[in-house]
Amino acid sequence: MIAASVAGVAVAVYLTFVHFAAVQLVCNASGAINCERVLTSAYADIAGTAVPTSAAGIVWFAVAGVLAFLRRRRALQAWSVLGLLTVLYLVFVEIVQLGAICVWCTAAHALVLVIFLLTVTVPEPAT
Repeated sequence: MIAASVAGVAVAVYLTFVHFAAVQLVCNASGAINCERVLTSAYADIAGTAVPTSAAGIVWFAVAGVLAFLRRRRALQAWSVLGLLTVLYLVFVEIVQLGAICVWCTAAHALVLVIFLLTVTVPEPAT
């Protein structure tokens, strides 16, 4: 879970850097896989602010990593449910509202799913 959290922070930091530095994103920009369309849409910022959703991803993955490190399983389960619900909404937005998928976003979404699945399937270690 910690490794998935670190990977998630890395993806979210990259996306946040691209947003603020206005550098070219490493991703396909045509057809159904179109990171540019997703990351420049109205949904790419939190509630119409200039703060990208990827910044929230940094916070989410950092908290998940800390909870995993501290072995706060119940808190991490609740946190991962919140993350999974957010991912479901964001995937809906990508597919239904925008008609495009961002590969980088999908990587972050998959890492949230991995953390969720680990919290509900891996037995808690004996203390």
